[in-house]
Amino acid sequence: MVNEEPNQQERNGTPSQTSDLGENPSLLAHPSVSAHPSVSIHPSVSAHPSSSAHPSSLAQASGLAHPGSSGPEDLSVIKVSKRRWAVVLVFSCYSMCNAFQWIQYSSINNIFMNFYGVSAFAIDWLSMCYMLTYIPLLLPVAWLLEKFGLRTIALTGSTLNCLGAWVKLGSLKPHLFPVTMLGQVICSVAQVFILGMPSRIASVWFGANEVSTACSVAVFGNQLGIAIGFLVPPVLVPNIKDQDKLAYHISIMFYIIAGVATLLFILVIIVFKEKPKHPPSRAQSLSYALASPDASYLSSIVRLFKNLNFVLLIITYGLNAGAFYALSTLLNRMVILHYPGEEVNAGRIGLTIVIAGMLGAMISGIWLDRTKTYKETTLVVYIMTLVGMVVYTLTLNLGHLWVVFVTAGAMGFFMTGYLPLGFEFAVELTYPESEGMSSGLLNMSAQVFGIIFTISQGQIIDNYGTRPGNIFLCVFLALGAVLTAFIRADLRRQNANKETPENNPPGEDESKTSKAPTSVLEEHL
Repeated sequence: MVNEEPNQQERNGTPSQTSDLGENPSLLAHPSVSAHPSVSIHPSVSAHPSSSAHPSSLAQASGLAHPGSSGPEDLSVIKVSKRRWAVVLVFSCYSMCNAFQWIQYSSINNIFMNFYGVSAFAIDWLSMCYMLTYIPLLLPVAWLLEKFGLRTIALTGSTLNCLGAWVKLGSLKPHLFPVTMLGQVICSVAQVFILGMPSRIASVWFGANEVSTACSVAVFGNQLGIAIGFLVPPVLVPNIKDQDKLAYHISIMFYIIAGVATLLFILVIIVFKEKPKHPPSRAQSLSYALASPDASYLSSIVRLFKNLNFVLLIITYGLNAGAFYALSTLLNRMVILHYPGEEVNAGRIGLTIVIAGMLGAMISGIWLDRTKTYKETTLVVYIMTLVGMVVYTLTLNLGHLWVVFVTAGAMGFFMTGYLPLGFEFAVELTYPESEGMSSGLLNMSAQVFGIIFTISQGQIIDNYGTRPGNIFLCVFLALGAVLTAFIRADLRRQNANKETPENNPPGEDESKTSKAPTSVLEEHL
């Protein structure tokens, strides 16, 4: 990695000096700072009365350092880095690889059942282990993210993803199902180091007018991986009886994904960097300033759960994403019940759901960056998800595959398009708390509901058919839409950005910088 050159004060070994309040009247307290809830309520402010409101003065006075940094930085300089798009694209690619490995078994559920000689429920666990593993590991990994930073977490996630892919190559015999389960569990641990990253990468690397789009791009990779996971396995692994030929086709798929995972691991080492030299937005600058090495990790979690709006979002996000996980896991089974022998088209229907969702996610991200209407957009998308699910439920058994393609695509546009909306809305509601923690809690809720919905819907389908199983999901999506209406749009990050307008237009070259005017919370005590 190439380290950026430190500022002149750092090269001389002399810390930056802040201006004296008595000599510079421009450093009087800015009224918008004291009125801003994200500043006044943060414990690091009350715990450190000497902290000034402006990030630059606070950072320079205290020698603030962050994970991966080599020393103090001038946080008053607001500019975006050219590297930001490379970072988010590399992350998006290895997230795609991990998501492919999640769904590759479920998309040809019946073929792997025959090859390994196990039940449908056992194959379902190859998907659900991703959800189960996430729950106990969320908090430790979120702590590691805060302790060691983005680069360490990215390296760990890509390493485990690569390792799991190679372990699966040792499971190409019918009696080696435990080995393929081991490889899948390793990949599921890698997922814990991936799912909470999109909003954190967007906040750390992108300007105020780009964060929602960047978050959508980061989530886009995960959705693309699921889409490819629906499309490619039915093509590479045909439904044949000869076990040796079937093992050969499975090995081709496993070798391809192992090679891709290895290449992406190398790219993470080369491209991924902890953070840019300067904060890309006023909100990120202020977030750096408010960060305290002495802040309690547990107290941050307690504060998040005291935030009623965020708690409601945790529940509603979990209901929506959990329904998506259940549908993805059980889609092959549902389609085969009504359209026997259509494994390839079952995968294509899953592909349609995810591709439509990726389009919805990108449109949602661009729309949020332009309008900042987080509450309204989230509610509309949630209601349309419910409508799409009802229509899909009523049309699945009509006997026309093209109808299923259309209704599933319409449902996917809103259902998976909702995922980045939830991430960004959470960051707005919880700023200046850690983006990794807020998105991690959302994902944990999704995993819990995903396990519950997958097991429950699977049992309902086996005993009563697909329609009652899908109605089961419709009921919970309706509950989520109602709860979403009660979330209040407390956009704390947007308020922080509005305190001092940034002079850089979106995507401005890194060589052009802007200075954030200085203001002070209170005089040094």
